[in-house]
Amino acid sequence: MSPNLILVLMFGGLTLLMVTGLPIAFVLGGLSLLLTITLWNPDSVIILVLQVFDTMRSEPLLAVPLYILMAGILQRSGVIEDLYRVMGLWFGRLRGGLAIGTVIICVVMAAMTGVVGAAVTSMGVLAMPEMLRRKYDPSLVAGTICAAGTLGVLIPPSVLTIVYAVTAQVSIGKMLIAGIVPGLLLALAYILYILYVAYFKPGKVPVESVKPVPMRLKLLSLQAVVIPALLIVMVLGSIFLGIATPTEAAAVGVVGAILASFARRRFTFQGLADAGIQTLKVTSMILWITIGAKAYVAIFTGLGGADTLIGAIRDLDVSPYVVLAIMMLILIFLGTCLDEIGIILLTVPVFLPIVKAFGFDEIWFGVLYAISIQVGYISPPFGYSLFYLKATLPKGMGMAEVYRGVVPFMGLQILVLLICAAVPGMVTWLPRFVG
Repeated sequence: MSPNLILVLMFGGLTLLMVTGLPIAFVLGGLSLLLTITLWNPDSVIILVLQVFDTMRSEPLLAVPLYILMAGILQRSGVIEDLYRVMGLWFGRLRGGLAIGTVIICVVMAAMTGVVGAAVTSMGVLAMPEMLRRKYDPSLVAGTICAAGTLGVLIPPSVLTIVYAVTAQVSIGKMLIAGIVPGLLLALAYILYILYVAYFKPGKVPVESVKPVPMRLKLLSLQAVVIPALLIVMVLGSIFLGIATPTEAAAVGVVGAILASFARRRFTFQGLADAGIQTLKVTSMILWITIGAKAYVAIFTGLGGADTLIGAIRDLDVSPYVVLAIMMLILIFLGTCLDEIGIILLTVPVFLPIVKAFGFDEIWFGVLYAISIQVGYISPPFGYSLFYLKATLPKGMGMAEVYRGVVPFMGLQILVLLICAAVPGMVTWLPRFVG
């Protein structure tokens, strides 16, 4: 059969089945099995079985459930509530201060857990009611929470980054550290935008009339920052200094989260069990998607689809950066309808040979990849973060405000994406110090 026809059947079949709303894991696995039997050889089904065993034996993937468990324990420990109170004391009198504090908390949450859903829903419950009570523009509130909540895609320890590194077979430690500078740059861009709106867009942000807080009280409130700071040092410091692998650092983070719960007298075995069940559900979904995607890519490569696609792209008479831009646009589109794990496992094996052929740095490409998925995460109408936030919206506030609010932040994400693409050294210099 013609390789071009194979490409059409594989991508066409995948698109058709995804449109039906079937779970992506079973779409990938089922389509792989069907195409193996009909287009290849029934005996080749053994390849699908080998993909299952390969996934189950992957030690780097062990970090994924550990970081998810860490996030679940921290959600129940009260650490995030304390952080929000601290930000209210320090930034409450600054115009736009609560929104800025929300961005900073999301940076800290990203550095503690790396789970987007936890950040968006927590801030939706904690920060949104307070900002709306103080008459912040609802669109600005929604956009801030949605955009800042996705910083966990970039800032380590990011589950998405780990899965990308495992799939692309690059250093997990280098990949995690590479996200720090772009992640902080994004956070800074959000803060500058909030300040711009606060001072140059009348009516969007209230002029705060909160009573001054004594410096003594502000300094005492910083006690709440100690536990998050220690957790970040334990996890990121151990990776950066080469003391622990990312998987080992994840285990250290879980122990740190349990100790944090004990320190705040919020630890319960029921809470630990609930966090464990949540971890089991999310990890099972990720592993099923991983198995399905690996099977799909194995069949795609075996039938010659990968070679055909790479050859077609090489024959295009365009700049490599045009091809890179097309790949980023595809990722942004996929980010509106698929979860990030599915996107990585589906596209990295296809995109990475093209990246290598053009001589692009794989770590640099991974960061551009993550930022593109972030854009998709908040893209109307189906971005994942929008629906995380939807569950926390108060009465009288609809998705229209959310859609309006995320558009400027999408522009900021695309701006940072272009900066990182134009200045690769911004991404690649820090990972050089990682052993």
